[in-house]
Parts: sequence; C-alpha cells; structure tokens
Amino acid sequence: MKKIISLFQRNYDGDRLVRDEIVPGAEWVIAGEGVATRKWDGTCCMCRDGKWYKRYDAKRGKLPPPDFEPAQDYDEVGHMPGWVPVNDGPADQWHREAIPRATADGTFELIGPKINGNPERKWIAENCDFSNKHYLIRHGVHELADAPRNYEAIREYFRAHDIEGIVWHHADGRMVKIKAKDFGVKRGG
Repeated sequence: MKKIISLFQRNYDGDRLVRDEIVPGAEWVIAGEGVATRKWDGTCCMCRDGKWYKRYDAKRGKLPPPDFEPAQDYDEVGHMPGWVPVNDGPADQWHREAIPRATADGTFELIGPKINGNPERKWIAENCDFSNKHYLIRHGVHELADAPRNYEAIREYFRAHDIEGIVWHHADGRMVKIKAKDFGVKRGG
C-alpha cells in the first residue's frame, strides 16, 4: 500500500497543522467524489495469497531487512513504505493473535491493547467479544456517510467524533486522508 496523500496542505515551517488549502491531486474529495471511511489508529498489515505481512517504513540511509518488499520509491522525506512477512518472533505476537479472525486477502489495521497505546479501546469494547484481544479491521469498510468535505466542517467533525481520521476511496483506486491531529484535535479515547 502506497502512502496516502493528505487532503489539506501542512504548515511545515510552523505548527505542522493543516491549513485550508487542498493538496494537488485531492480536489476530487472536495468535488464530492469517493466514499469516506474511518481511518483506524493501529498498524497496517496485509494478507496476500494467505500470507501475512506487516507495514515497514524503510528510511533512506538504513538498510531494510532482506525480506522487505517496497510499496513505492522514497518520498520527499526519505521514507519508503513497504512490507515484511509476519513471522514467529515476539515482535509479531499481536499480529498472530488477530490473524485467525481475519482470513481474506486485503489490507487491514491491527488494533488492540498493545498497539499504539490502544486508542481504539472504546470501539473494541463496544464491538468485540473480548476487549483484551487484538483485532484486524479491514480498510475501507466502515463508511462515514455523514463525513463533511470542507476544512471547517471536517475540523468540527473531529471535535465531535472520537476517531483518528477519514480516508476517502475513489472508484478508480485513489485515496486521500485527513487526521484529527492534523487540526490539533486530540482524541478522547
């Protein structure tokens, strides 16, 4: 999975928040195209032909693992996202715990008690059998029919909804994202 572009431009020389200026290539979102879905705060993984992979961010100047598969070339910051296999080591134990509950090919977000401080704990408690387990959530399936498409309304949406962000999916495969923290909005958890 390639890095997804942001909806709004970021103030890199200041507070690093977004401003009301569309990133080139994201205009289709403002034009009303695509479907808004929930962005989950976890770690990205993929199942391909029944084999599981986890996201790995190769940084320029550091040698990636020998089994690394790049998803794109280096970006302007010097990061190259890609995939490494999920294996039997202790670093992948939470992936292995969640895998039996998700078997189809696709991309997923691993969430749970040991992932990123568990910001999705409220959703897990309300929707899963065991709140102390790890889960794989398929990307793009939790639609946000009420998600707005302009700067002010999106900022207010994040203030009213405890979610990490929104990812718009275009029918032709393009995606655009925006996160609550891009506006300086903190999650309640």
